[in-house]
Amino acid sequence: MPKRFISVYEKSLPDSLSLSEKLTAARNAGFDGLEISIDESEKRLSRIFSPELIRSTASEIHNGALPVRTMCLSAQRRFPLGSRDKKTREAGVEVAERAVDFACRAGIRVIQIPGYDVYYEESGEDTAEFFLDGLGKCVGYAAACGVILAFETMETQFMNTVEKAMKYVGIMNSPYLQIYPDLGNIRNGTENYIADLKSGCGHIAAVHLKDTLEGVYRNLELGGGRVDFPGCLEELTGQGVGIYNCEIWYDGKTEPTEYIRRNLEFARSCFPPERKDVNGCD
Repeated sequence: MPKRFISVYEKSLPDSLSLSEKLTAARNAGFDGLEISIDESEKRLSRIFSPELIRSTASEIHNGALPVRTMCLSAQRRFPLGSRDKKTREAGVEVAERAVDFACRAGIRVIQIPGYDVYYEESGEDTAEFFLDGLGKCVGYAAACGVILAFETMETQFMNTVEKAMKYVGIMNSPYLQIYPDLGNIRNGTENYIADLKSGCGHIAAVHLKDTLEGVYRNLELGGGRVDFPGCLEELTGQGVGIYNCEIWYDGKTEPTEYIRRNLEFARSCFPPERKDVNGCD
């Protein structure tokens, strides 16, 4: 069985560093790769809209110290597929398509999309219907390009568990729509979170290693919350999941390479011994 791949979230490092410098820092800390962020900010959205930045960012990735195999497309929080505003929905589809185009150019395999119907609006039956319609367009585009879209389990009721994400994976029934769960979010979404991981067996493309506390969803280091990482990783490695990303945010105090290194050391300590086989989906 291939060696597991452990990457780190781009925002775990100071924004003052270039992407090339972040890749080098991640390598020096011992990571296998870096996850690129395309968030709501104009700065990061321009990476997939500006021809000049598309070229330069893809070049940084190709010439960087480590591979970039995954993208966190949190920009869709600003442009949700389920919005009641038609222009916002159309923008959400366009953002997904541009992200897929960039992934093709940069060699990114998996795009994590947020499991929100809406974020800045109130959710309802109509937003769920709009979401499903837009999702179909995004998945169709990704399928034609051979790029996997995968749901992040979120902090809202719409999709805060793997089981809820599986509903839409089942409806789409496409190999190009899978799940990229956030362990911290599902820990806050259900008490039976390890059992919840079982419900996605065969459809988990990658995993966010993130810690949370009740009502606290970000800015914790790994081990600072209440996620049972050894229990989760025993289940996930048994399923054959191979890509894991440490989702942490830079604390603004610690030397950057040391900051991500200590989180990597914690993550590695939680994995079970390397196994030659997998349990599959019993």
